[in-house]
Amino acid sequence: MNDEHVEMLAAIEGPLPPIVVHRGTMQVIDGVHRLWAAARRGQRTIPVRFFDGDESEAFVLAVRLNVEHGLPLALADRKRATERIIASHPEWSDRRVASVTGTSPVTVAELRRRVVGEASAIGSRVGQDGRIRPLDGSAGRRLAGQLMIENPTFSLRQVARAARISPETARDVRNRLRNGQDLVPGRLRRDAAAAGEPAVGGGHEVATVSILLLPAQPPRQPVLDHAAAVNRLRSDPALRYSETGRNLLRLLSLHALWTEDWEGILHNLPPHCSGMVADLARQFADLWTDFAARPVQDVAQVG
Repeated sequence: MNDEHVEMLAAIEGPLPPIVVHRGTMQVIDGVHRLWAAARRGQRTIPVRFFDGDESEAFVLAVRLNVEHGLPLALADRKRATERIIASHPEWSDRRVASVTGTSPVTVAELRRRVVGEASAIGSRVGQDGRIRPLDGSAGRRLAGQLMIENPTFSLRQVARAARISPETARDVRNRLRNGQDLVPGRLRRDAAAAGEPAVGGGHEVATVSILLLPAQPPRQPVLDHAAAVNRLRSDPALRYSETGRNLLRLLSLHALWTEDWEGILHNLPPHCSGMVADLARQFADLWTDFAARPVQDVAQVG
């Protein structure tokens, strides 16, 4: 109990926000200092919002509310809360636990190894968006490749949803099919072999089939240096001397950041903001995907 904080709350004129109480145990989840402040004011009642989940869910809510607006928890307290949530919710991803406890995903991963060990019986995790994602993505990649071969008209999102992988992973699988590469990267194959799973065969036979079934598209030249490509666009007068062109160049310049800069943004993102930022990133990615498809469609219509 922080007496100074209680005195500060007691001195506030007007009603304090309702406290949150676990209905099953009548334990205060959020608002202990407000409860004591009301008692020092001489109040006999206080507004309450009841929570009807189980005790493990009540603990998660207590930690989340404290991280969002309560007195800051010490790092040791946040680590203890993280260990307890890992034990009660082992299916949660590291990022989801981190968003609740105000720690980093790296810290959660280290604590998870300490609590449950290197191996876990759970083969998938629930992310911040509520989606279930497998820890070993090799099976999803193989299924995605099969779906692309058998259903060449499927969009990346349809394949990703059916194979329970991300659209970006589905895009990588499609590129590997076209290039005749293994559908599963070497790192995932090594992990699967270490776990005693069957080895994934090479991609040459699959690639031969994909050439026949996937819609033919003109070959793309990979952009090895995003910054150089954006600089070339900056020299185009049609873009430099129009308002829409300058807006486009500004957007592209943001995406041309070095990989280290993107990694720095990712690792320094406050956990409580990560869910909203991820949702916005997915929405912006959809906008860019539509943007990339429109010029191709327009050219096709003109032709």
